[in-house]
Amino acid sequence: MIPTCASMDITLNEPYVQQLSESWYKPYIQRVSMLQLDVLHPVISGNKWYKLKYNIEYALNNGYQAVLTFGGAYSNHLVATAAAAKVYGLKSIGIVRGSYTELSPTLHDCISYGMELQFVSREDYKRKTDAAWLESLIHKYNDPFIIPEGGANEQGRSGSEEIVSCIPEDITHVCVSVGTGTTFAGIRNGLPVNKMLYGYAPMKGGIYLKGETIQYLKPGQDANWQFFDDWHFGGFGKWTNELVDFMNAFYSINHIPLDMVYTAKMMFGIKEQLQSGFFPSNARVCCIHTGGLQGNSSIAHLLQY
Repeated sequence: MIPTCASMDITLNEPYVQQLSESWYKPYIQRVSMLQLDVLHPVISGNKWYKLKYNIEYALNNGYQAVLTFGGAYSNHLVATAAAAKVYGLKSIGIVRGSYTELSPTLHDCISYGMELQFVSREDYKRKTDAAWLESLIHKYNDPFIIPEGGANEQGRSGSEEIVSCIPEDITHVCVSVGTGTTFAGIRNGLPVNKMLYGYAPMKGGIYLKGETIQYLKPGQDANWQFFDDWHFGGFGKWTNELVDFMNAFYSINHIPLDMVYTAKMMFGIKEQLQSGFFPSNARVCCIHTGGLQGNSSIAHLLQY
């Protein structure tokens, strides 16, 4: 099911589920498949569209002329917001963490979609939920609709809940990478509570997201879920040759490109869990590809796809 809104018009591709090669998961469990949300749109891909769709719709329906959001130099959310805003005739402002002598390819893309960038110190960036600071940004940029980092609000969670309609009913375990916990919370709220949901945080100490997420779970849905932060490869956005080798090997076997920031780290972790016997032998696992392939720009020369 293509997740469009009646009042919105954008061309999206149909997401699909692809079973991985048996050589990747045998003899450990029954099946591993991947829900390829990355194919939805070239830029507003993966879970980004789900988290943005109702935010953009809210802005349009309430007469806003601009949206403002937050992210780092390689933020999938920033560039997706910039692209979506352009499609729907909204001005976009990006509050970017840090300062740079040279802009990343992601930030160049944001500018190409018309996003106005404001660079702030890491100390100021931590104030992204501070009411007084947000009010100053609203005043400075002439009353934009503020979308939290990663689309982490009610609209983002509601959109993410719709991802569940793409997950096969016979799946026993669902795995998804975690950035803000928005997609995870949405999926947990929409997924039958008897099905296990695992979240893989790609940053050091990412287990803190458990506390950020639990408050947004619906009554009766706070069960059968767990977070992991063991496979961060040095921190958010960091990578090693081992991770790149894994991405290339995964592509050669399954013909699915992974992004280095989120999905590659999750799949690396899942592979180690399979080999250690973490999953029950009768498990049917669905891994969600959350898109963001643009994040590979810094290692594109090392990839075989």
